Amino acid sequence: MTEQHVGVEARRSFLRTVASVAAVGVLSLPTLVPLQAFAKEVEMVVKGPPVPDIPAKKLGAHTYVVIAPDGFPSAKNQGLMSNVSFVVTQKGVVILDSGASTQIGEMALRMIKKVTDKPIVAVFNTHYHGDHWLGNHAFVEANKDVPIYAHALTMSAIKSGQGEYWVKLMERSTDNATLGTIVTAPSKEIKHGDEFNYGDVTIRCLHYGTAHTPADVCFEIVEDRIVHVGDVAMDRRIAFMEDGSYLGTFKTYDALEKLQPKITVWLPGHGIPGADVLKNNRELFDGIYGACVEAVKQGKPLEQAKIMVLEDPRVKKWAPVTKGFEQNIGNYTILAYTEAEQANF
Repeated sequence: MTEQHVGVEARRSFLRTVASVAAVGVLSLPTLVPLQAFAKEVEMVVKGPPVPDIPAKKLGAHTYVVIAPDGFPSAKNQGLMSNVSFVVTQKGVVILDSGASTQIGEMALRMIKKVTDKPIVAVFNTHYHGDHWLGNHAFVEANKDVPIYAHALTMSAIKSGQGEYWVKLMERSTDNATLGTIVTAPSKEIKHGDEFNYGDVTIRCLHYGTAHTPADVCFEIVEDRIVHVGDVAMDRRIAFMEDGSYLGTFKTYDALEKLQPKITVWLPGHGIPGADVLKNNRELFDGIYGACVEAVKQGKPLEQAKIMVLEDPRVKKWAPVTKGFEQNIGNYTILAYTEAEQANF
């Protein structure tokens, strides 16, 4: 029996006990004390433990990020695999991606309180992969009226299956450390070019089509000259690009790079922010896609294309330091090869 099943049974048992006692008469104090203790135990079972604090790093005048130390979820990291960023404005705190669980969102709230006592006034989600929005509920708990924004495709994907899929995936991947996370989908649609004014800070939404997913939205923190790129560009990590496109990613990079030189920091959903995040990710992707283009031109099958990818010097450069490379390079190559074939017709 899993921990979750134990929790459900324990809760049912607790409710049956309360009901049976109440049927006999008024609950006495001696009866209530053990019941209250048992109720607390049940709550601990049906909700995972708190996530250890990670202090926020300041990136600009208004922008901070809680950097996840690991690239993939595990029992040890309790699902802390993606960065949670926030912007402190005159009107309050704006969240850019809320993390992979309620517990991670709660930890981020604790870190925010070390920086400011201003309320949470908005949450923005970059795309529909759960490690970027499963923390939403923690911020709704902090402010029940907080608006949650995302692209329409993110909203529909979460409501049509991605929500429950990611809840279960995180529970399995963390030995139930994320239990208690509630699917809290964004409810307000954003599109390319939308701007939100928070007094001293403007958040500009950028969507250039399919990249990592069809729904990716990047967020320009205009006054800080920072762009939150979500998973369009990760820092030394690859994963979950089955719905994405290399050509779409290159198109997005081209558009984002036109914002330079005014942009000083690219803030990824995974890894360390910096000035070279796009450049480094592009080099790796150029190697993977370029090798597949050459394989298609030469009439090589997919199996040979995989060998050519691994032999590409750009791929060789980044493979040893890229988290998830061995697990994901096969799927990344299949996507690149498929796109190269389509482009060749």
